[in-house]
Amino acid sequence: MYTQLNKAQPYALSLFRIVVGLLFACHGAASLFGILGGAMGGGSIPTGTWPGWYAALIQLVGGALVVLGLGTRIAAFISSGSMAYAYFKVHQPEALFPLQNGGEPSAVFCCVFLLLVFTGPGAFALDRLFAPRNDAERSDDRARERASAVTA
Repeated sequence: MYTQLNKAQPYALSLFRIVVGLLFACHGAASLFGILGGAMGGGSIPTGTWPGWYAALIQLVGGALVVLGLGTRIAAFISSGSMAYAYFKVHQPEALFPLQNGGEPSAVFCCVFLLLVFTGPGAFALDRLFAPRNDAERSDDRARERASAVTA
């Protein structure tokens, strides 16, 4: 059973990345353009307002890049840092725990994007079209092919 799950891992990771990136981009679009309910219940954030407008821009652009799988690790790193800043500067001073201070989305997005920094984009990503493959990745692919041939 684990062999089948391991084979599906790059595809599941891609689905995870796409969903998280889309949700993140929607937060940015809501704040920047007042769509999807707008920022904090309506409207948009005034252009150039610190830190909200810049955070929303990072959410929109970072989320879109993560959805596409383009510059995934860098976009995820910047997005994770943005959410860490949001949590510690905006939410954590209100109360210690995310459940008490309304910082659950910031904390979760921070951890999720940090995970994507280390896991990469998965199977379906534009990164895979542009990134040169190194010898270690090729040998990993050959080992996976041999393992799947043995189990088939």
